[in-house]
Amino acid sequence: MSAAPDSMNTSEPALLSEAAYRRMDREVAKFPAEQKQSAVMAVLAIAQDETGWISQPVIDAVAAYLQMQPIAVWEVATFYNMYLTTKPGRFRIAVCTNLPCQLRDGDKAAHYLKQTLGIGFGETTADGRFTLAEAECLGACGDAPVMLVNNKRMCSFMGTERLDALVDELKKA
Repeated sequence: MSAAPDSMNTSEPALLSEAAYRRMDREVAKFPAEQKQSAVMAVLAIAQDETGWISQPVIDAVAAYLQMQPIAVWEVATFYNMYLTTKPGRFRIAVCTNLPCQLRDGDKAAHYLKQTLGIGFGETTADGRFTLAEAECLGACGDAPVMLVNNKRMCSFMGTERLDALVDELKKA
């Protein structure tokens, strides 16, 4: 399979890098050729890692790459909450709001973050630096309250001191 579709070989800059298409090729190779659409979740994750979110041009690029209708890719992207279909801030902090975290002060951590950042869930700071989101169970109930930064970095035992340290660290990044 070729890395980028022929439509990517224009004078316009490519939406996704050759490295991203090589990663996507590896994911598609895990499935029979006639079932390459089965790689849509992995391909969306790679595209999101590259672009920061799943925009309409990303949907179109993934659809062209997997030879799917864009609406079918959109259905996957909007069904799962790990795909961001609105542009997030530079740092997306997802706070677990499930019961085990709430019983271990997750609600207090969320409230503190809302006050500290001056935003609510689903909002982004005016400077575009932080987006605050609710997360379903992150699978670390014993480390509650927990949160996930940019879908990659798990933060555990997030009391006010640790939240202040995290926000300060991210502001400096």
